[in-house]
Amino acid sequence: MEFELPERYAAIREEARGVAAGIADVAVEADGLSDRIHPDVLAALRSSNLTELMVPKVHGGRFDDVDPLAVCVAREGLMGTSSHLDSLFALQGIGSYAITRGGSAEQQARWLPAVGRAEVLAALALTEPVAGSDLKSMTTTLTETADGLVVNGEKAFISNAGHASFYTVLAKEGEGFSVVLVPADAEGITFGPTPPIIAPHVLGSVTLDHVVVDPANRLGEPGRGFDLVLSTLAVFRVSVAGASIGLAEAALREATRHANERVQFGRPLARLGAVAALLADSWTDLEQARLLTYRSAARARQDPLSALPHSSMAKLAASEAVGRIVDRCVQVMGRWGLVADSVVERAYRTARPMRVYEGASEVLRLGIAKALGDEYLDEVEA
Repeated sequence: MEFELPERYAAIREEARGVAAGIADVAVEADGLSDRIHPDVLAALRSSNLTELMVPKVHGGRFDDVDPLAVCVAREGLMGTSSHLDSLFALQGIGSYAITRGGSAEQQARWLPAVGRAEVLAALALTEPVAGSDLKSMTTTLTETADGLVVNGEKAFISNAGHASFYTVLAKEGEGFSVVLVPADAEGITFGPTPPIIAPHVLGSVTLDHVVVDPANRLGEPGRGFDLVLSTLAVFRVSVAGASIGLAEAALREATRHANERVQFGRPLARLGAVAALLADSWTDLEQARLLTYRSAARARQDPLSALPHSSMAKLAASEAVGRIVDRCVQVMGRWGLVADSVVERAYRTARPMRVYEGASEVLRLGIAKALGDEYLDEVEA
């Protein structure tokens, strides 16, 4: 049984690390931005062609279909240096996958090649001021009229808000929920700020005031919007685990370097039992999360929807692990781990939101437990 990452994917991870190394000198500046995109980071992403991973081969991608393992290892390579770079990369897929799965041939031809070249930026508009994990409580509406599809509502905490070229919007339609593609230049769409968060990234609100779009902008079947949302989560949720691994590894490398170079009580910190235990536990946490992540992403390549419980497990395990790891790394480095914008301090701030977005840990546990119960009942009935 093979437990090593296949060479094709290891090469993508190294490619991503190389792209990230190229913007390392602006990473601190870029990672502090919430209202604009750093031009050097965007230029590096465009010239790298990594965003080809976010679209199928027929539209300029590298794989026949979007490959969760490839996306996962790319995020691992990017996040270790810059969360800004990682976010730009991830949103290209998260924001466009509903087009890949539910768009017409015309919509796919119009948008996906440009997404794959990062000529346009994508965004997914789900969250609202009241509706967070409970998406069914959203109030944004989609109404079909003689003039076209009319969208009304407000979305909050939307990544790439104000900078994306289009938004895939989930809205209530009748008794169900539908997804519609709203171009950024549509009349009636406006953007606003979001309260500052502990790990800044480009984030904002999106207000849709009687926005009218062509009926051809509907993605998927009317009232079946959650199918597209679940498909998106099935492919991209596990990539959050990949980003968690990259962040944890960067922090652990820095803490390990410090512990081996700094001498206290006549020996390197790494030779002191308490510090050695912190490092050993962190490496163990990291490798456990890595194995589960790669396995789950590989399963998602074959059947993303059926693998969603495993993707959720990987995201849960890795996002929780990175929190423990970076906390230990701060402890290993002592006062040096508290220095603002140092590798470990940035990792400490960046790690915390990862347990919230794309499925909070508590919500993931509910879904995982339900899937386990369903599997058990299937076995009993069989």
